[in-house]
Amino acid sequence: MNQNTNLSVFLFVFLVQCTAILSQSPAPAPAPPGPTNITAILEKASQFTMFIRLLKSTQTDDRITSELNGTNQGLTVFAPTDNAFANLKTGTLNSFDDEQKSELINFHMLPMFFSVSQFQTASNPLRTQAGGTSDREFPLNITTSGNSVNITTGIVNATVANTIYTDNQLAVYQVDKVLLPLKFFVPPAPASAPAPSKPKKGLRSAASSSGSDDDAPADSSGVTCVIQKALQAIAFAFAAFFLYL
Repeated sequence: MNQNTNLSVFLFVFLVQCTAILSQSPAPAPAPPGPTNITAILEKASQFTMFIRLLKSTQTDDRITSELNGTNQGLTVFAPTDNAFANLKTGTLNSFDDEQKSELINFHMLPMFFSVSQFQTASNPLRTQAGGTSDREFPLNITTSGNSVNITTGIVNATVANTIYTDNQLAVYQVDKVLLPLKFFVPPAPASAPAPSKPKKGLRSAASSSGSDDDAPADSSGVTCVIQKALQAIAFAFAAFFLYL
């Protein structure tokens, strides 16, 4: 009886110790985070339905994910709210073709990460994902005043209203207006016609002095002189004839 009791006690203690050891084993490591999802970030923030729709229709959302996984430069996104799109002139968005809509959405992105403090030292104009920095491309000018960040496109003056997301690779900022590119609304300046070339100095006078006989007016003074001399000779001959009669 004592042996059975001792065995039971031993088994009980053994199970308790095993349970304690198992409870102290390390928890499994968490799964690595998935790729950054720009649409999920905007959906969580709400009030960006139209911007999300444009991201998806132009397939820019997939490209952002691909670029964030393949570059160390990061990306900066300026996201207009639904109210910003509602404040556009009626028909503005519908007047853009598919290529322009893609350019518009890329015009709201900078091909590198900018924190709010880094905007203070940014060198204007800034290149966007839509194109270069010349007047006929897609540049942005960004200025700061204290903690205020202002964006100028040449058509629109907008303000960064809030930081939606930042992780040192992707920065998403809320802006109060849709950033409209100057290129969409101002036609390129017409090419100026070349100025007529001026004649070289002395060319006209030389041409005048050495012009052809066909161009110069006929000189009648020589003919008149010959006729006068002929008449004088005839008159002299008649006078001499009558003197010798």
